[in-house]
Amino acid sequence: MEIEVAVRTPAVLGEGPTWDHGSSTLLWVDILSSEVHRYAPARDDDAVLTVPQHVGAAKPRTMGGIVANLRDGIALIDRDGTRRWLVYWAREGVRGNDAGIDPSGRLWAGTMRYDQAADEGWLARVSGDGSAKVMVEKVNTSNGVGWSPDGRLMYYIDTPTRRIDVFDFDDASGDVSNRRTLCMVGGTDGWPDGLCVDASGCVWVALWGGHAVRRYTPSGELDREIRLPVDQPSACCFGGDDFADLYVTSARVGLSEDALAARPLSGSVLVLPGVGSGVPSAAFAG
Repeated sequence: MEIEVAVRTPAVLGEGPTWDHGSSTLLWVDILSSEVHRYAPARDDDAVLTVPQHVGAAKPRTMGGIVANLRDGIALIDRDGTRRWLVYWAREGVRGNDAGIDPSGRLWAGTMRYDQAADEGWLARVSGDGSAKVMVEKVNTSNGVGWSPDGRLMYYIDTPTRRIDVFDFDDASGDVSNRRTLCMVGGTDGWPDGLCVDASGCVWVALWGGHAVRRYTPSGELDREIRLPVDQPSACCFGGDDFADLYVTSARVGLSEDALAARPLSGSVLVLPGVGSGVPSAAFAG
């Protein structure tokens, strides 16, 4: 398996890769550096936007610019850098984390406590007009969220549970129901973090501390594992002109000097060319 370095950088907590097919660029964030990155493979250029708070995720908008899951809420950032709050829900010790866009363009934004000491986070559904509703309560570390190609299922990870869960999803209403476990990730395999869903409906998940990404079938069976030269893969998405390249973010936070010396690519964005077949993701309808 060919593994290439897309962006060689010492990101503290690289996360949330999203392919913006409108501009053929990869959006990703360095959460603890308060940075939103936009990588253009055609130019081998990684542009950086510094924001005023820790940023858990950044996604493209149909109206241009990005929507960002910041520490204190959801912000809209225009192309000229103008920022404004769409939803403000600041809570002491809590920050935004991973997020996803459903097929109708609604943002599903997760939160977590910095210290991960309690299940005080949540997963909220945010519409383009700023209306928001908490859909999953009592979350510890809200991470991967994604949808099946037919839009009938939503996959979700609360990392400490070691589960990938699946809900029935009603795209018309934006409601979820019938939460159940798709699969468990074993205690020696790393922690399930960010995910994406390919054109066959299989779920790809980055294993924090597990040095790998895995693919699970729609029935929850493990059918592929790819080892990576980083300790903490954090999230993944398909991109490229034909959505065949898997991009994987990673992190350096918490690693010892010996670990960083052994795996100097930690914090970089990796790419696995031609590894699968993804589908275009929606942009935020706002």
